[in-house]
Amino acid sequence: MAELKPARVFEQFAKINHIPRPSKHEEQMIAFLKKFGEDHGLETLVDETGNVLIRKPATKGYENRPTTILQSHMDMVCDKLVDVDFDFHKDAIQTYVDGEWLHAKGTTLGADDGIGDAIELAILDSDDIEHGPLECVFTVDEETSLGGAIGMKPGFMTGKYLVNLDSEEEGQIFISCAGGMSTKATFRFQREDAPKGYFFFEGSLKGLKGGHSGDDIEKKRANAIKILARFLYMEQNKTDLRLAQWNSGKMHNAIPRDGKIVFAVPADKKEEVKADWNIFSKDVEDEFHVTDVNMAWSLQSAEAQQVLPKEVSRKLIAGLQALDNGVFAICQDPALNDMVETSSNVASVHTTDDSVVFVASHRSNVTSNLRNMANTVRAAFELAGAEVEQGSGYPAWKMNPNSKMVKVAVDAYKKLFHKDPVVRGIHAGLECGLFSEKYPELDMVSFGPTLRHVHTPDECLHIPTVQMVWDHLLEILKNIPEE
Repeated sequence: MAELKPARVFEQFAKINHIPRPSKHEEQMIAFLKKFGEDHGLETLVDETGNVLIRKPATKGYENRPTTILQSHMDMVCDKLVDVDFDFHKDAIQTYVDGEWLHAKGTTLGADDGIGDAIELAILDSDDIEHGPLECVFTVDEETSLGGAIGMKPGFMTGKYLVNLDSEEEGQIFISCAGGMSTKATFRFQREDAPKGYFFFEGSLKGLKGGHSGDDIEKKRANAIKILARFLYMEQNKTDLRLAQWNSGKMHNAIPRDGKIVFAVPADKKEEVKADWNIFSKDVEDEFHVTDVNMAWSLQSAEAQQVLPKEVSRKLIAGLQALDNGVFAICQDPALNDMVETSSNVASVHTTDDSVVFVASHRSNVTSNLRNMANTVRAAFELAGAEVEQGSGYPAWKMNPNSKMVKVAVDAYKKLFHKDPVVRGIHAGLECGLFSEKYPELDMVSFGPTLRHVHTPDECLHIPTVQMVWDHLLEILKNIPEE
């Protein structure tokens, strides 16, 4: 990374990728940031939640500018290829360059949002950048629950303007984001022996594109849980199928890329099930031939084991077939350019000896429709007999039509690149939504360099866009209006 530009940003990113920072385990990153601020003689605060704030005074001639907050999150999604030996609590991310893209070797790259952290640190480390008073804020636990932003108390930040550095498409300035909440559904049971004369199958699906359940939901990519549910539902309508295991997905905010099921059917139906699997897999491959071209299917015999009771198995599978998944509504506000307004994603399923647990996440820019979406999912699970829990969620960030920060950001972009940026909302959740509740007068924008396949081992960073975002941010800092 020493050869990448801007060098000062990639120098910091290299340091960050040597620091383990899974969500809820950011202790080493907090310590690094605290020492960084203190070593530079800068006021450094750590709040009760673990958020870090480092203040840097204005450079000469910019003392009368209002304080600007630069904000990113320090945690990362930890995912790896199944055959990669890697411990996210101990090991450093290994990177390599392929053309204009920076990748990690078999793991998530951590550019979401390590590159935002690196940009902040590079500014704090500099002595040749013009800017007013700065507050550089690094939050914890963004990826799993927005815990850092939720736990931050009003008054921790004092700035008037905020630049969130957690967006993933250079040339786009975000001015609104979706709110969200999640649903956890638990099916409890006592296992029993399968009926005599039953044959056990293990079916698996992998190689799906996956992606972020906010940014990528409109791309109509295949969801491994929903696909396997379709097959199970079809077969249980034809024979006395009994479910034994179902595991798929890891993160609540990712579209599941693979999954595995173990089920039993009467032995005299096994050849029919094999034939159905082959037909079904070909049909699904054709259905998703644009978005998911690397599907890998497997169906093989499995050892006999205890199964779910018949009625639990039947209702669970039917509930997943009925579960609404994907895009639910499109934004009606023309300023948001037909952005997805409301969606839901069933993200994970895990089986234990006495339970099957599903997690689904829901997003919307409209609070009432977020609740409606969550209730739709809740009703499907309740009808299927599950115990259902729902969190309080997090709010949407509403567009500010009178934002001075948006004008500064747009004008700076035009001056540098001689073209208009795209000004839009995003269907993913940003911490700006929570900040807007606690700091209602805060004037915010969000942007960042181009990332692809975040939350997956295919995550990559478009190197040239880091320089563009760096130049854009410095131009904004020079042009923050005086009080």
